[in-house]
Amino acid sequence: MTVHTDDLAQALASVTQAHPRLFGSRERLRTLARERPDAYRRTLAVARDRVITTATGVERGAQITPYGKMVSLALVSAIEDDRALGRQAIELAIDRFIALPVKTGHDVFGADVGMCAIVYDLCHPHWTEAERQRFFAYMNESHLRNIYEEVSPFHNGWWAYKNWGLGVGWLATMHENPSAEEFYTSLDRDIRERASPALELCGRGGGFAEGFYLNYWLYHWLVFCETARTCAGIDYHALVPSFYQKAAVANMFEMLPGIRERGSRRAMGVGDARGRSFNNDRDQALNARRILASRYRDDTAHQAVHAFNLSTPLSGGDENAYMDLLWDDRSIPTGDLAAFTLSHLSSGPGHAYARSSWGEDATWFFFKCGKRFTSHQHLDVGHFYIFRDHELAGEGGHFWDWNSEHEVNYYIRTIAHNSMLIHDWAERWPAGIRAQPAQGANDGGQAYPWVGSAFGHNGAAYDADHWHRNRELGDIAELLAFADAGSHVYVAGDCTRAYSRHKLSWFTRQIVYLRPGTFVIFDRVRATSQVFKKTWLLHAMKPPVERDGKLVITNGGGRLFVQTVLPERTTRELFQGDRLYTYNDMKFPCAPHMFAAPEAECRIEISPREPAEEHCFLHVLTATDASVDTVPTAQPLIRADEIVVRIAETTLSFPTGQVGGWIELSGRRTQFPTSLPG
Repeated sequence: MTVHTDDLAQALASVTQAHPRLFGSRERLRTLARERPDAYRRTLAVARDRVITTATGVERGAQITPYGKMVSLALVSAIEDDRALGRQAIELAIDRFIALPVKTGHDVFGADVGMCAIVYDLCHPHWTEAERQRFFAYMNESHLRNIYEEVSPFHNGWWAYKNWGLGVGWLATMHENPSAEEFYTSLDRDIRERASPALELCGRGGGFAEGFYLNYWLYHWLVFCETARTCAGIDYHALVPSFYQKAAVANMFEMLPGIRERGSRRAMGVGDARGRSFNNDRDQALNARRILASRYRDDTAHQAVHAFNLSTPLSGGDENAYMDLLWDDRSIPTGDLAAFTLSHLSSGPGHAYARSSWGEDATWFFFKCGKRFTSHQHLDVGHFYIFRDHELAGEGGHFWDWNSEHEVNYYIRTIAHNSMLIHDWAERWPAGIRAQPAQGANDGGQAYPWVGSAFGHNGAAYDADHWHRNRELGDIAELLAFADAGSHVYVAGDCTRAYSRHKLSWFTRQIVYLRPGTFVIFDRVRATSQVFKKTWLLHAMKPPVERDGKLVITNGGGRLFVQTVLPERTTRELFQGDRLYTYNDMKFPCAPHMFAAPEAECRIEISPREPAEEHCFLHVLTATDASVDTVPTAQPLIRADEIVVRIAETTLSFPTGQVGGWIELSGRRTQFPTSLPG
């Protein structure tokens, strides 16, 4: 049921005084151990046999962290009523967290509380009264000292660093910690009045504006939601169905095809972070989808998600066996994944996804044209990804220090993405981007107008009301149209407002994805002066070679053919090696400690030879298996008000004066849509 604010006291009063309670009763946990014997065996091994190992050089999936050890110990203690293991879990919680100074600021203070609260609940009989009071004091202090920290629900910290763990803590100690009801009531109010409207705004369709960082918080937040529903009958999903009922499907589309290290799936890298090597984010994404698939088990889309989850049947990290024990529900009806839709739209963050099939050898595509909400976003409106076997068209730069000159002047900038540059040499970027004191360099890309504004130097809104009051700061782009006709997917976006109005009149991007692997990208760009050079960007994961007038990028078992159809006369420059992180004779190299995994190795820049205020760019990109040597050459027909291009048996038309056009397949002509579905 949905519990409204005036019913909250009654809901909290209904929380059982028995323990365990967060994940159900002791008998339920024992049932899970019987039904999921392999997961329990592995959880038992972590609890009894493995030691905490987080040292540098230990492969991440083989590491055992205090979190993983504590929860494994506590679960086995509850299931087997093992006091010795319970005491180990309690002592670990005290030694590693409760006895230490409370963390404050941009830190995992709430997550620490949440993990300790799980130990409190599962090992409840084994805590002394003095230890309980000590835990209550630690938990309450963690809350009180961080009331004004991690306050924006557009940012992962609100969910992951702070509130999931505090919420679990109040539920675990309800009726025992005198402050639990008061503090939970405050959290509930924040969820309803601030977090849910923010999630509706930037998460509609199941994506999230921060991009990759969704994988850092969604799992733990869903754990909190499940404990609230189990303990008090409170359904937070009902507050934002546009997010929660779509999040598992969106997350499934954000997973790149192919099974990676430790049987895991890698998520796409949008915004800060990339996920190129195995880490807990992969297991958290899997188990978030499991929780949602179980919750919406009667929905055919979630039955397809369940089928997708079964292709990676185990959490990859050794310490995460307990996640399999708690959340790997095999009783969900298994859907027909092969017949499931091959595209998805998340209109809140402006994300569009498509793929050629649900096979592991599929071609995968992503397009981003959304609004500004928070700090981990990049200046990447209009950016797209193409993947087949490996990344082919990706992003540039590395993330580690938050506001190094590499990150502030390259990694987060338009120049590191597959979008468009408009070079006004008089344009200035401010000092203070992400609190970097140096003046920002001029890459020719999208603006950073937030330093000194209501969004602050990180370019972040406080909540939905704050965003609407300052809409001019956040409303920087518009996803205009999206449709999947089976043979092809069409998406269009208006990127204009992401740039300074002093240099750009308009920049619209239309992409037609012709399954299985051809992408027609049409850009209309009008600058305010013909002297402002326009540059079309593509980030090649490997340096290209030229073949038959096309650039050919090969990475692993995938290959991308790049044809520039328009402008007819162009200059092309490749930036790679020592020149990769340079522009305008300035260098922004990444420090050695920032190099977590390979990034795009070549930046391709294509510009018109003849200056003009307005140019149309037309590119045809074809993703294939690496064994393919040739692809059809695009044949253009250029008219005064229309660009027509023929590729094999397909003809497409784009008007030069507005967003629109048509496609002709097998003799049938279809107009492109002019709006979003629904």
